[in-house]
Amino acid sequence: MKILANDGIDPIGKKILEDAGFVVDTVHIPQDELIHKLNAYDAVTVRSATKLRKELLDACPNIKVIGRGGVGMDNIDVDYARSKGITVVNTPAASSHSVAELVFAHLLNGVRFLFDSNRKMPVEGATNFAGLKKTYAAGTELKGKTLGVVGFGRIGRATAQIALGMGMDVVYYDLFDGPTSLILNLSGGIKVDIPVRQVELNELFGISDFISLHVPFLDKAVIGKEEFGLLKDGVGLVNASRGGVIDELELVEALNSGKVAFAGLDVFENEPTPREALLTHSKISLTPHIGAATNEAQERIGEELAQLLIEALKK
Repeated sequence: MKILANDGIDPIGKKILEDAGFVVDTVHIPQDELIHKLNAYDAVTVRSATKLRKELLDACPNIKVIGRGGVGMDNIDVDYARSKGITVVNTPAASSHSVAELVFAHLLNGVRFLFDSNRKMPVEGATNFAGLKKTYAAGTELKGKTLGVVGFGRIGRATAQIALGMGMDVVYYDLFDGPTSLILNLSGGIKVDIPVRQVELNELFGISDFISLHVPFLDKAVIGKEEFGLLKDGVGLVNASRGGVIDELELVEALNSGKVAFAGLDVFENEPTPREALLTHSKISLTPHIGAATNEAQERIGEELAQLLIEALKK
C-alpha cells in the first residue's frame, strides 16, 4: 500500500510506516495537481496546507484513510469523507504543549515590547539608545494578572497550565462544562492542583488582562466589533488557533486606539498572504503559523499518526 505524506511527516513516523510494509511518498504534490495524482495512493496525510474537499475525494476513490498531523481538521471535509467510508484520524494531543509555549512567547514578547524593540534596535540602537530605553520602559509582568482562555480543549488547558505555573489567575470559557482545577506536574515528581474558573464569554472579556483563543474556525469572529467594546482597556490578545476568529480589521482599529495594547498572531485570515496592515503594525507580534512546529511535537505527531494509519489500513 502507498501513503502520500503531502505536507511531510517526521522521519520517525516515516520509518514506522515503512517498517510496517508501507511505501511512503513525501514529495509534495501541489493542490491543483492532487485531483490527477492522489488516486495512486491508498492513504494521505496532511497538515494545514493541503485541502481535501468533496470534489477531490470524489475523484480519488482509492483513498481509504486520511491522516491529519495536528488538531484542527478545517481543511478536510471530514463528515463527507466518513460518509464515503474513508477513515479520518488526527493527532490532537501531540502538539498541545508546543502551541501553548508559543502563546507565551507572544505574551512575553508583548508585555516587554520585544516585537518592536527587535525591529528598532538594529536601526536605532547605536544612535538612539536612551530614546529606545525610554520607549520600552513601561513593561508589565504576567504574574498576578488574569488570563482568559477561550476554548478549553487540550491546547487551552496546556496554555492555562503554563499560566498557572507563572503565577497568573486563569478564567476560561467553553461550550461544555469543564474542570474546576488543573494539575501541574512540576520537577521532582511534584504535583500541584490549582483552581481555575469557568465563566461566560462576556464576563471573560470584561475581566481578562490577556486573552488566548483556542477555538476552531467559525462563521463569525469570536472577537468582532461588538466584542472589542467589552474588552478591558489595554488588553493583550493572542491567536494561535485559526485565522478569522479575531476580526483583523477591527483588531487594527483597536490597536491604533489603544483599546488593545498588543496582539500576538500565529494565524491569519488570508494565509499565506496576510494583510500588510498586520505585518507592518508596531503593536503586533508575528509568527507564520508555527504553533506545532517544534522538533518534539513533530516527532510525537509523526509517531502517533503512523500508528493510527497502520491500525486503520490493516483492518
